[in-house]
Amino acid sequence: MTRAAFGTTMAFHIIFATLGVGLPLMILLVELLFWRTKDRDYETMAKRWTKAQAILLGVAIPSGTISGVQLSLLWPGFMEVVGKVISLPFQIEIFAFFLEALFMSIYVYAAHRLSPAMRLLSVFMVLVGATASAILITNVHAFEGTPAGFRISNGEIVDVDPWAAFFNPSFFVTAGHVTVSAYMTGAFAIAGVAAWKLLRSEKGGRVYRYHQKALLLGLIVGGSFSLLTALNGHESAQLLHEYQPEKLAAAEGLFETQAYAPLAIGGFTDRETKEVKYAIEIPWALSFLAANRFDEVVVGLNDYPEELWPPLYIHTLFNGMVGIGSLLIVVGFLGFAWKKLLRRSEFPRWVLWIFVASGPLALLGIEFGWIFACTGRQPWVIYRVMKTVDAATAAAGVSTFFWIFLAVYLFLAIVTLLVFRSYFGRHPLELDPHDQPRERTAE
Repeated sequence: MTRAAFGTTMAFHIIFATLGVGLPLMILLVELLFWRTKDRDYETMAKRWTKAQAILLGVAIPSGTISGVQLSLLWPGFMEVVGKVISLPFQIEIFAFFLEALFMSIYVYAAHRLSPAMRLLSVFMVLVGATASAILITNVHAFEGTPAGFRISNGEIVDVDPWAAFFNPSFFVTAGHVTVSAYMTGAFAIAGVAAWKLLRSEKGGRVYRYHQKALLLGLIVGGSFSLLTALNGHESAQLLHEYQPEKLAAAEGLFETQAYAPLAIGGFTDRETKEVKYAIEIPWALSFLAANRFDEVVVGLNDYPEELWPPLYIHTLFNGMVGIGSLLIVVGFLGFAWKKLLRRSEFPRWVLWIFVASGPLALLGIEFGWIFACTGRQPWVIYRVMKTVDAATAAAGVSTFFWIFLAVYLFLAIVTLLVFRSYFGRHPLELDPHDQPRERTAE
């Protein structure tokens, strides 16, 4: 129940945290486009997306605070190690958040008083602060999978090197993954909303052209970062092969250690028969994924005691994450090809519905990835150092705690949707009726 309570918190928080990193990039890009083209549509996008960012940040702050409190209440054993070894990212993250909040305030409340260059600087610093905050928090997760910078002697933590813990073996790959996946998700969230608006707009009209610009930008940016996410995912698999082989084996349902190991796509892992049923196997592909060579020996689950196996359903999570990421690459290319290569002026409705789905799918992929990353490390909270059962609290009442916070998250989700509907309902889209770009006017 301790894992369920904290997992529910993170599943809720990660939506707002991810969009809070991805949206500032999109705002910065439309600010740059406005500066270059003087097309006021891009200025309007920046203003409206900033309002959405402010609402999301308002929910991310309390949900993030709750997760910090829960770490102390639910995981005392783990926090003892954190306090002595890996507290550095938590401490620096506070300054990253202050940086984001400060420049977000400047951009929201004083943008009309700033020069274009200072506007760009402000939103760039929001992006830097949000990205740094995500990287620093995720670094603690990286440390859990590849712990470094300390050793345990006679039950005591000794030889602590905070910087070695900070720059643990998976730091750079994990930092890259959280960054590019957040940028991808923010872009597809924009694309999904724009596609929905196009379905409800008159074809060829002024509003239709506005949303077309937003959609195309979201698809190009989202598709590009989807490709980068896939490349980074390849590096992540190689890290698992080197540092967490049980996790890689469970992700692919591999039981026997072998060279030329196949990659299993789809299906589900059967513990009794020790096989992945109904999967499509690609010969030799897992060995190549693990080490860029087909004859690489990949360790199977049978080489480890069964009590140290991760939950075998992570194969399904892994497939869901990879499948969504691959689909979004195709979606991004489809949008670019339709407009730029085929030079079609409008998207057909069936294509728009695919684009609408891209936003929720990107968020679902983030959820799959996060659950896979944490669940696949089980039964360890710190890999081969501390088991989850030893890190969790032994206090009673965790079940009540879980249900209370589940109700809080449901309340926050409903309120967030109502705030979005109320604000954008009271502030409908207002566009310059002329098609020609114009210089910024005083506000």
